Amino acid sequence: MSQEWIYTIVFLAWLAGAAAFVIGLHQMNSPATARDGNRLSAGGMTLAVATTLLYLITREGGLNLTAWAIIVVGFAIGGGLGLYLARTVKMTAMPQLVSLFNAVGGGAAALVAIDDYLKVVGTAEENVTTAIFVVLGVVIGCVTFSGSLIASGKLQGLVSGKPIIVPGGRILTSLFALVALGGFVVLVLAAGGALTFDTTARTVVLFAIIAAGLLFGITMVLPIGGADMPVVISLLNSFTGTAAAMAGFVISNPVLIISGALVGASGGILTKLMADAMNRSIMNIIAGGFGGGEGVVGAVAGPGGTVREISPDDAAIQLAYASSVIIVPGYGLAVAQAQHALRELAEQLESRGVDVKYAIHPVAGRMPGHMNVLLAEANVPYPQLKEMEEINPEFERCDVALVVGANDVTNPAARRPGTPISGMPILDVDKAKSIIVIKRSMGRGYAGIDNELYTNPKTGMLFADAKEGLAALLAAVKQV
Repeated sequence: MSQEWIYTIVFLAWLAGAAAFVIGLHQMNSPATARDGNRLSAGGMTLAVATTLLYLITREGGLNLTAWAIIVVGFAIGGGLGLYLARTVKMTAMPQLVSLFNAVGGGAAALVAIDDYLKVVGTAEENVTTAIFVVLGVVIGCVTFSGSLIASGKLQGLVSGKPIIVPGGRILTSLFALVALGGFVVLVLAAGGALTFDTTARTVVLFAIIAAGLLFGITMVLPIGGADMPVVISLLNSFTGTAAAMAGFVISNPVLIISGALVGASGGILTKLMADAMNRSIMNIIAGGFGGGEGVVGAVAGPGGTVREISPDDAAIQLAYASSVIIVPGYGLAVAQAQHALRELAEQLESRGVDVKYAIHPVAGRMPGHMNVLLAEANVPYPQLKEMEEINPEFERCDVALVVGANDVTNPAARRPGTPISGMPILDVDKAKSIIVIKRSMGRGYAGIDNELYTNPKTGMLFADAKEGLAALLAAVKQV
């Protein structure tokens, strides 16, 4: 078979893989088809990787022993590590794992661009187009790499979740941006012949751009508080896709261009939706300064009141004799790995004829869709998962709202001006006829303010770890 025919087959396989990405991404719009969409996308990537390997083997010159060793070691490390993480990482650690994946993707895209530029710099193959895509890929990839590592460290607790204000940080961030922009202009003009720079000087400029991109990512993410991490993860995910698309342009790989563009566009759209769900602009989030980390002391003047503590037996009676219950899951549910216990309680209530639904806030948890994935892992029926816009009108008609580990997304303080979460859309839990909150303590959420829901006269606080509290509730309901 001629080299031309082999490349045609490879190119068609790349397009098939790209089509699988598009269809798979579309299927991820619904929880019912998301798993199939994920599998289809994985199959598309497998096809793209396999046919790329075929192309490398059959091209002129083939693969030498060193190249084979690099490929085999890469497959072993990447595939082995991916399989290990998929089987061992807990759902609570999924956000920081996604951040690490963002870092790996951004870093890989930057390395591809750097490697290609070092090969063509000073040769006839260097041109303006190559310089543009190389610099864009390097800058976006480096920002994604360092920024994602900081975000992952904040989520893991290795870096403080509080906004870390670097002295002169905004000036430094602006300076790094100017260095990257200046380097971009220099390399593009040099590639076009408008500037006379030798190969060594251009390489130095490239590495200055790399350093500026890495430092920009650090100074951009450090001042951002933990409450904004879901949006930051989504934004950096968009950066990863964009960097991958730039790398695809550099090496003329259509499947990389298409997949990168899909990730970049979907991540950008999701970032905008997440920012809207917090009633904040993306630029305001990047500027940082919101959210001091869970449990940070901070008070905001508001309606006073006393906390009413209840026992599992008292809560069980309310739930067992209710006709409608809305469950509001939050990060505390994920921390306690209590999703299975929650499903068991819901099934017990349903066996008594209780109508059970789940209210999902867009930024509940620490990454987009965190609660959806958590509950799907426990086999909670998809139709019971209701987004905020759909479920909010139903709170007024429900008998009991059961809040499990959710905090800021239920705080009525968002409806008053002058608070860190003013204007943020929340779940209208306080409009339910009765409210039960399972929480370990009165600790504050990432916004660092008291939750006025806890002092609502309709609210009963069941102080317990989510898994233990739900187990006690289940046992008590069975006795009613």
